[in-house]
Amino acid sequence: MPTLRSVHLAETDHERLSVFVHRGKANVRTLKRAQILLKLDAGWRTTDLAEAYAVHPNTVTNLRTRYLTGGLDAVLQDRKQLRRRAALTGTQQAHLIAIACSPVPEGHDHWTLRMLAGQAVELGYVEHIDIGTIRNLLKKRAQALAARALVPAQRRCRVRGRPGRRPRPVRGGIRSPLPDGVPG
Repeated sequence: MPTLRSVHLAETDHERLSVFVHRGKANVRTLKRAQILLKLDAGWRTTDLAEAYAVHPNTVTNLRTRYLTGGLDAVLQDRKQLRRRAALTGTQQAHLIAIACSPVPEGHDHWTLRMLAGQAVELGYVEHIDIGTIRNLLKKRAQALAARALVPAQRRCRVRGRPGRRPRPVRGGIRSPLPDGVPG
């Protein structure tokens, strides 16, 4: 096992950590990191700290290494997560929505997520797709359609219903009265 260097906090770092812990205005994970650093400075062993703060000994070792290499800010601030690429491009999303809006294959009442995934792979839009990705895409699309379902009363006095249904007039109690001379 490699020898671990001991942590000796600078006076400013020690003061900053003490104030940080005393305030308690951070999330629990960050407060725990600060407390562990203070105890490392006080000479506590890695195993004792891991047991006292209910963390794995590797967590204590990683905190020590992060402080020694990057300073106090490296320990107190979470590292930025690398941005994951989108599962589908805009074109692929459009093709999937088009498939979902197309007629259902013979012998079926409606599209299932597995059928949509299989059709997208069969048509060559994607190599592989998880049904959860399709569910999220269609859910997001449904929310966008629902947000546009209400048309402002100033322009039209009708609300679009579900797809395939005719627009119906807005109830009189909801609609504000029009000024004289404006056709309604």
